[in-house]
Amino acid sequence: MALGEIDGCDACNSMMEAQVICRHHAHEPRENQCSSVLVRHVKAPANLVWSLVRRFDQPQKYKPFVSRCVVQGDLRIGSVREVNVKTGLPATTSTERLELFDDDEHVLGIKILDGDHRLRNYSSVITVHPEIIDGRPGTLVIESFVVDVPEGNTKDDTCYFVRALINCNLKCLAEVSERMAMLGRVEPANAV
Repeated sequence: MALGEIDGCDACNSMMEAQVICRHHAHEPRENQCSSVLVRHVKAPANLVWSLVRRFDQPQKYKPFVSRCVVQGDLRIGSVREVNVKTGLPATTSTERLELFDDDEHVLGIKILDGDHRLRNYSSVITVHPEIIDGRPGTLVIESFVVDVPEGNTKDDTCYFVRALINCNLKCLAEVSERMAMLGRVEPANAV
């Protein structure tokens, strides 16, 4: 499992990463915003990893800071979820909208609308791509974000905090996916 951070298309390690980042992860931050792209290689098949990522209604399947999630109505672009955050973070709730969803290309994007936290104008995109790792099916996961820099913080501090959260989520995604792959599971037990 390798993790990397990329600050732009010029820093990409591979042509595939560069193409995906330029296509799905090209945020244009305003002066008071920061943005970053993170990459993780997962030793599990892409369809298994995507089965976790695609669950907008159940982010707690791999996001350790989410204790509860409720979505009203059908899952589709524009759906809104109410997320409860576990204690220990400077937040308790988050209201988020599904902005992008493509089951064929494995793309999911969200925007935070409101909540008890300091992440204003936060949007993220996560993409899942098959690759070969050590001669076996693996997955390239790329997540990017853009967010306002809160008053009293620097861009570096804000990016560091958000990258740390995403790094933790991606690490847990890799661990859950790899454990499921070792057990021969192809998707979570209660997936739609």
